[in-house]
Amino acid sequence: MKSALSLRDRIIRALRSLGRDRGGNVAIVVALSLLPMLVAVGASFDYIRSYNVRQRMQSDLDAALIAAVKQINNTEDTDALKEKVADWFHAQVDNSYTLGDIDIDTMNHNITATANGTVPTTFMKIANIETVPVSVASAVKGPATSYLNVYIVIDTSPSMLLAATTSGQSAMYAGIKCQFACHTGDSHTIGKTTYATNYDYSKEKKIKLRADVAGDAVREVLDMIDESDENHERIKVGLYSLGDTLSEVLAPTLSTDTARTRLADSSYGLTSATSKAATYFDVSLATLKQKVGAGGDGTSSGSPLKLVLLLTDGVQSQREWVTNGSKYWPKVAPLNPAWCDYLKNQSNTMAVLYTEYLPITTDWGYNATVGSTMASANWKSTWGGTMNSGVSTSITRRDYIPYALGDCASSKSLFISASSSTEITAGLSTLFTQYLSSVRLTQ
Repeated sequence: MKSALSLRDRIIRALRSLGRDRGGNVAIVVALSLLPMLVAVGASFDYIRSYNVRQRMQSDLDAALIAAVKQINNTEDTDALKEKVADWFHAQVDNSYTLGDIDIDTMNHNITATANGTVPTTFMKIANIETVPVSVASAVKGPATSYLNVYIVIDTSPSMLLAATTSGQSAMYAGIKCQFACHTGDSHTIGKTTYATNYDYSKEKKIKLRADVAGDAVREVLDMIDESDENHERIKVGLYSLGDTLSEVLAPTLSTDTARTRLADSSYGLTSATSKAATYFDVSLATLKQKVGAGGDGTSSGSPLKLVLLLTDGVQSQREWVTNGSKYWPKVAPLNPAWCDYLKNQSNTMAVLYTEYLPITTDWGYNATVGSTMASANWKSTWGGTMNSGVSTSITRRDYIPYALGDCASSKSLFISASSSTEITAGLSTLFTQYLSSVRLTQ
């Protein structure tokens, strides 16, 4: 049996047959017109193939530069970094194309590179065209290397006055039968000492509260900003308290020292010494939208990227809603993530650290509100929220908070849930690092 001929061989054989045909002018005309027509059709197939190769080459080069830009702060040796780019590139590709010029700008933290190659032809060999050249270029830049404004927003509602550790909560409950260090409420006399409020008791016993841990977490981020922008030229930080409204404690500044001072001074309202009476996300996030404004591309101080770091327990609430009767209890519910769109829709990035609302089943107020079901909250009619499909309305409001806050964040990677004081402190730093490690292809 004869071996199967390739399509190209069959075409060539047919052309030779037509060339030998002396039967009339038709064969001559067909032969003369068929060759350029076949070359044209064949060229389209070969160019489609080269286009596909070019797409793969572009993807491989982009991937190599994305990997490299994350290392740009770790080395001052551009030659070593160029070698890494080449290694990452060649680890992904075959030998059909090669890496060309690489340019690394450590001052502006940019990496650009080109790649070149050739693709063997099939049909175009008829016209003596053996290969088609292909080339691509790519450039990458990361937020860590851009102008950036960081807006740190701290929930200062009464729920942030929860003792930060299990041992602290136990000590609070053993002493005054409440785990929250509220600034209002009944006084307590223990032995010969009278405490005017729960907060006074917590301070006397040196019990750390979640509001205190929030401050620790922010200080960690300020340290990271110092490391990322040693000369304090690119990254600004602003501080905001979120409660019944939004308060600007510090407009974005290059001075992390000023931020630390405002954070520690109780008169600015970010310590456990003060607390807002309520948390209205619908009001506060709308106000924050105006404070933040539209995000830029990070290429200049006048057009910075904008990152919002929100530290919260995610509950729309007011203390009086719990104490003033059952008709108010449905109002205590997870925030509507649509309110976060106020910021996301103007090119801001939202990162959310959820300081987990711990179940306190011994407390009647918890059981009547956050511990009750989403169905009893009438979330859509009360706050306009739409639950995720597949999640039962029998879930407790407390258990639905991670869903709501996850949808509030710009991506799932920019949402972290933290239950302990150490997790809260590490969590905000992790979110900041996660954002800085993201990159943008600029070419």
